[in-house]
Amino acid sequence: MKQLFLASLLGMSIAVAATASATETDLAALEKAARAEAEVNSVGMPDSWANWKGTWEDLATKYGLKHMDTDMSSAQEIAKFDAEKDNATADIGDVGAAFGPVAVQKGVTQPYKPSTWDQIPGWAKDADGHWALAYTGTIAFIVNKQLVKDAPTSWAELREGTYKVAIGDVSSAAQAVNGVLAAAIANGGNEKDIQPGLDYFADIAEQGRLSLSNPTIQTLERGEVEVGIVWDFNGLSYRDQIDPARFDVLIPSDGSVMSGYTTIINKYAKHPNAAKLAREYIFSDAGQINLAKGNARPIRAEHIDLPADVEAKMIPNEQYAKAKPIEDADAWEKTSKALPQLWQENVLINMQ
Repeated sequence: MKQLFLASLLGMSIAVAATASATETDLAALEKAARAEAEVNSVGMPDSWANWKGTWEDLATKYGLKHMDTDMSSAQEIAKFDAEKDNATADIGDVGAAFGPVAVQKGVTQPYKPSTWDQIPGWAKDADGHWALAYTGTIAFIVNKQLVKDAPTSWAELREGTYKVAIGDVSSAAQAVNGVLAAAIANGGNEKDIQPGLDYFADIAEQGRLSLSNPTIQTLERGEVEVGIVWDFNGLSYRDQIDPARFDVLIPSDGSVMSGYTTIINKYAKHPNAAKLAREYIFSDAGQINLAKGNARPIRAEHIDLPADVEAKMIPNEQYAKAKPIEDADAWEKTSKALPQLWQENVLINMQ
């Protein structure tokens, strides 16, 4: 009986997914089916990250969905979906942008396009609805105003400063690797041509200004970082947790790189409708505001009005004018794998 009931829900799920733009009728059917499933289990979506806590609480209050999360990396999430198959314990996950296409290639996802689909930029979504970025991360500067008199607003100004610059470990940290790409983009490079970024940091190193400190909340709090290269959401979180008056967080005006995170719905989900309803809510105004409360810039930022107190903590939209999404993922995958060695040969060798 339970199997027959699940099969009927799966059938409804497929019918809803086949609709490119969800209608009110579709959403009513989806909500009814999700309520019947009564729960949604996630991976990589813990309460403390991007304020997922607010979303899970809303889904419980509004739709009666119980929730449990197991935190893990993007690669681990995809491996879990693939390994468990019909014995799935997870319905939905949140993975880095590069892992959305990987999950589709593995055949472990199912599509669902939320009703706000048209407001998601083309670069940030899969044409068939298997993945779509809910929020972005853009490389930013975090500046300790107690140690730096004139905060740099561009890579050009950063190059001309006298303060130390901390980017972190380019051999292992995605944030640091993307920091090099951001500098390359601002200086005429791209995913295939990282040399302008390497030359930029080689110059910083030759000046004796490249710090080996990793820009974390601990090093920032101890005053070990003068200017750090970080994801915007990390910078905002560090600022708010330490002292908002002590730090500036800004997007360099002459260029940066934008990436993000996407939900993936498990092809084998035991609660597929609940997972799709969760995605629908995540892309709604309320869901996007929840993400902003966790310092994550919503993908629909230009289409929603954030509460004044939330907007006041975010970086203004106009600062993102020259932030570019990764346009050639295949090229960037190859470049990023080669970058640790290139960093050693081009930058660290110039350390003063």
